[in-house]
Amino acid sequence: MKKIIAFLFLIFFTSACSGEKAAVLLNNNPITAQNVMNYSQVFAPNQRIYYLIVIPQKIETRNIDIQIIKKDNQEERFGYKLYWTYSARLKDNQIYYYDDYVVISEPGAYIMKVFSKDNPTKTLCLGEFFVRK
Repeated sequence: MKKIIAFLFLIFFTSACSGEKAAVLLNNNPITAQNVMNYSQVFAPNQRIYYLIVIPQKIETRNIDIQIIKKDNQEERFGYKLYWTYSARLKDNQIYYYDDYVVISEPGAYIMKVFSKDNPTKTLCLGEFFVRK
């Protein structure tokens, strides 16, 4: 129930400014209605990075792909390396949001991208964050 309240709170603030767009919120603590707006972009290595993906428009297949890409100038592919990927199925009570956590041990700059199985070439939303010592 707290997650639904947090979702509605977030939809109100994001849709009031720029229409209904998907969003990624990152936090140091599990995301609740009380700390939904206390998002962070800097994390320590081996720390849980909690994320909330808000999807205001219904996805037909109810499947999303989450990718974490590391910005790395040492790689040959224009400085980007696919660090982590995950396919998630949205449950009946999670049609418009998905939350979980990830642990990253390597310091660096990262991008979290979210795709729908309906249209895997279009990015629903993305969020940037850093892992620093």
